[in-house]
Amino acid sequence: MKNPFFKKIAKSLIVAGMAISVCNCGDDATSDEMEPTAEKANSTVYIVSEPSYLYSDGNANYLISIDGIVKDTLGNKVGLADIANGVIMADDQTVIAVGVDFNTLLPVMPTVVKSTAWILNADKVYVIYTDGTVTDASGIQVGTIQFIEGTFIGDITGLDGAPIVNGVDVSTLQLATANVSDTPDDKNQNGSSPDNGSNISSSNSNGNGGNENISSATPTAKSSSSEARSSSSQAKSSSSQAKSSSSQGSTGSSYTIKYIQGGKSGSGYATRYWDCCEPHCAWPEHGGKASTCDAKGNKVAGGSQSMCDGGNAGICRNQFPIVVSETMAFAFAATPGGENNCGKCFDLAFTGKGKYATDNHTKLKGKHLIVMSSNVGYDVAGGQFDVMIPGGGFGIFDGCSQRMGWGSQGSQYGGLLDECEKETGYTATKYKSCLTEKCNKSFSMDPEAKEGCLFLANWMNASGNPLLEYKEVECPQELIDRF
Repeated sequence: MKNPFFKKIAKSLIVAGMAISVCNCGDDATSDEMEPTAEKANSTVYIVSEPSYLYSDGNANYLISIDGIVKDTLGNKVGLADIANGVIMADDQTVIAVGVDFNTLLPVMPTVVKSTAWILNADKVYVIYTDGTVTDASGIQVGTIQFIEGTFIGDITGLDGAPIVNGVDVSTLQLATANVSDTPDDKNQNGSSPDNGSNISSSNSNGNGGNENISSATPTAKSSSSEARSSSSQAKSSSSQAKSSSSQGSTGSSYTIKYIQGGKSGSGYATRYWDCCEPHCAWPEHGGKASTCDAKGNKVAGGSQSMCDGGNAGICRNQFPIVVSETMAFAFAATPGGENNCGKCFDLAFTGKGKYATDNHTKLKGKHLIVMSSNVGYDVAGGQFDVMIPGGGFGIFDGCSQRMGWGSQGSQYGGLLDECEKETGYTATKYKSCLTEKCNKSFSMDPEAKEGCLFLANWMNASGNPLLEYKEVECPQELIDRF
């Protein structure tokens, strides 16, 4: 699920909950025609709140999230889709399409926007900030833009000084507001933590809507990479901060949570997955510090070919959830792309409510799950923690089926619990027994993986997508040792 979202993409954007078409029609190229120019950057980009599919019926285009929410290109919800069965239905129960093979549709991928920025679609998507910083879709700085004094026209150059796109007139580009925070506390920047339901037209930190006038974002012509505000230039591992910036908090069994003063915090929710892919935090471009293992649990070199790409590198078996007490547990998780969280830990304090429904969730209130970020998810929203639980669902990619010898892993999105919800007619009192039976069957030949699966049934009380409050914490030694 956490490999780059579909391999055929690259030209899609996320701006807090609204889908928009962006056309760059700049024609002010000033450099040699052999160099990249803004003239060639003129294709349409769809901005979505989460990874989506683009479907066209010939008369209209629809953006369908991986959760099956159907929106028009203005961001309005217009229906629901059953992706597994290829059915798209309008809110008034009118059938939009049947027999749709979603594997053939154009995928639309999120883009990290940390503050008000212009979106350029050239050879790939670029996010251009008013201080001159330029990042790619994942939020990693790739260069800077130097504006001609007194104009909105500038040239983008890479960090190595090589030209990327020349003659960019940002006044022709769509302005996008932040969908993630580049500050320690998401709430401090946007007034509320990021959420898929937020809309681009809501007020940003300047009090202007998402379609604010160009004059409110005048370029400052700062182009030095030392002035960049990318999170990659600020990120520090929790282990390097913990000794001098922590305060003690809640206690679970013999473990005391130590919060990092000034660390990230906010509201969100937890999802689940286990796809067997090599975690991004093992890749050199994401630090390369996370462990990666073959199907038997033997460590292999980071950056090796992932199981999800036909290779031998995947998730290590010792990264199954760890139960500390009835109210405390540890696990690994994928966190949003562009936030540079690899190796950082967060305390997830469950509120007792669910994102979509509150049924079994009440028994989670007061429980704490401390997770370490070992993976990057460009399909993971701000405030979302995709917890690694065997049987939690493959997501976009499946590296397990041909390697692990496990039984059915349930639905692609949601795994065995999702199957139980559907099979029981969404009768919450039956989820736990159903999930227990499925875990025992699917992992009958793998006791460790079975216990990992049963973590969702027992410690989490078969609760799907629970809401939570999160705070950055010092990492437990148990997670450090397994990272």
